[in-house]
Amino acid sequence: MAGTRAAIRYAKAVLSLAQEQKLEDTINSDMKLIASTIADNAALKLALQNPVVRSSVKKSIVLEVFKNISPLSVNLVDTLVDNKRISVIGEVASQYNVLYDQFKETQVATVTTAVELSDDLRVKVLVKLKELTGKEVEINSVIDDSILGGFVLRIGDIEYNASIANKLSKLKREFTLN
Repeated sequence: MAGTRAAIRYAKAVLSLAQEQKLEDTINSDMKLIASTIADNAALKLALQNPVVRSSVKKSIVLEVFKNISPLSVNLVDTLVDNKRISVIGEVASQYNVLYDQFKETQVATVTTAVELSDDLRVKVLVKLKELTGKEVEINSVIDDSILGGFVLRIGDIEYNASIANKLSKLKREFTLN
């Protein structure tokens, strides 16, 4: 919990600096890269959270993995190392992305399907979501063959489940209750 609060504070500070320097889009790209890389790489996450590994080693690992990040993002890494908070860099990056989306009035919709969305269908979904929310929407596409067909749409706190697996589950419950 304390790590999350600290991550939010760092993310707010970085967004503020990025806005001053008109680099919020560049930093958002860096933070998406950092957040996804750390989330997908258990060894990297463990190395950053390991208290035995020195901060200087963690810094060199981060800078080696993320060679092409902007100077402002490197400055964030330096600050986190100096304050012995480098272990929360993935959370800082995630929180930055959330704050950035709020700043740009963009929502992220997660669409889970059994097969990959075609470009035509992706455009139709984007248009419909923009119409429903009144905001810019970014689609995060997830493929999960366990839903069998249809889709599951999650945007913010709202979930619409139009999957075949969900419909079959409802039918099964109806038959077992009667």
